[in-house]
Amino acid sequence: MRKSKLDRFYQRTIDERIEALIAENYLEDQSIAEFKDSLILPAEVANHMIENQIGTYHLPLGLGLHFLIDGNEYLIPMATEEPSVIAAACFAAKTIRRAGGFTTEVSERVMIGQIALKDIKDKVKAIDAVKAAEEEIITIANEAHPSIVKRGGGACNIKLRWIDEDIEQDTPSLLVIHLHVKTLEAMGANIINTMVEAVKPYLESITDGKAIMGILSNYATECLATARCHIPVDILARHGLSGIEVRDRIIEASQFAIADPYRAVTNNKGIMNGIDALVIATGNDSRAIEAGAHAYAARSGQYRSLSKWTKADNGDLLGELSLPLPVGTVGGSISIHPGAKFTHQILGFPDAKQLESIIVSLGLAQNFAAIRALVTDGIQKGHMALQAKSLAISSGATGDEIQKVARALRREKHMNLKTAREILLKLREDDQ
Repeated sequence: MRKSKLDRFYQRTIDERIEALIAENYLEDQSIAEFKDSLILPAEVANHMIENQIGTYHLPLGLGLHFLIDGNEYLIPMATEEPSVIAAACFAAKTIRRAGGFTTEVSERVMIGQIALKDIKDKVKAIDAVKAAEEEIITIANEAHPSIVKRGGGACNIKLRWIDEDIEQDTPSLLVIHLHVKTLEAMGANIINTMVEAVKPYLESITDGKAIMGILSNYATECLATARCHIPVDILARHGLSGIEVRDRIIEASQFAIADPYRAVTNNKGIMNGIDALVIATGNDSRAIEAGAHAYAARSGQYRSLSKWTKADNGDLLGELSLPLPVGTVGGSISIHPGAKFTHQILGFPDAKQLESIIVSLGLAQNFAAIRALVTDGIQKGHMALQAKSLAISSGATGDEIQKVARALRREKHMNLKTAREILLKLREDDQ
């Protein structure tokens, strides 16, 4: 890799990092103070984003470095409070970059709206009526939101599901119509909700059923993104373990997460550490992404790992991650939150498909870093190194004291707040 002003980024001060981004043309040529001010959410904007607003709650915003995705280089903005997440992502990205980076596939971006009908007297007649009226249903939906149609999107087809009555769960039989909608660059919640509300009365009339509701589904199974990586074993060797041993341990850990839901939950949480951080940073809906991802993990009937690590024919390590990613690059807070505007800029203003590729690649990187740590050094070594800084700050350390207390704390047998306070007290006594 070429020499860059971003080298040893983590060792620089915040101002030096901003200067490096300006020097490498990731940011406009401006003062450091101007850049910092540009990320502040104005009180007036915040007040109109939510109800009963009383202030803003800040998260640290950092950058994942070294990402090579489909041949393109990215700095990935991540908003997170958890130590080690960004460091782990950077390490994984640097390793996978040496192996050629990530490759991705993104399905056609189709979102789903649902209309659920109850009290259907004749199941076959109702289903046949809906199928016969598909063209009219799509027309009604598109007339409800013509602007998306003018831009090349809109409702494109329907699918039907019949849910049988379940006496044990006290649920009725339901006819559920899925309206598939191309939402282009938008996540599409408002578009879809408008369309399904418009279609509801017509569906009631042709089925003699009663609509329970019409609403977007966040389980976006028609909007999938997949990331893959291919890592030679010779770059996996670690602390006395051969690359083959590390590869095999990673594969075994992956098999464990596929077989056992207790492990799978923690495995997938680690994947979402990175995904949530980027989704939040770009102004998208992290709750929707989380819900859809975890539902996808349970699609077989058992909750399983979202990722899979296997051995290639030539012995290399193969990684793959797939999940639904109904994100957008317009709408919602994306166009009004200054932080979101900045993150889209630093990513090079990707379209929605490119953003999906970046997000799923980050998730796979996060998973690689976590599993590799677990099967080699253990997860705590890297995590606690960064946790030491948090303890130093909590102890009252400021400025240069933070690094000094953190370094001393890492040498102690018991790394806790009490020990951090004792170290800080001694440090200040020695300085007097």
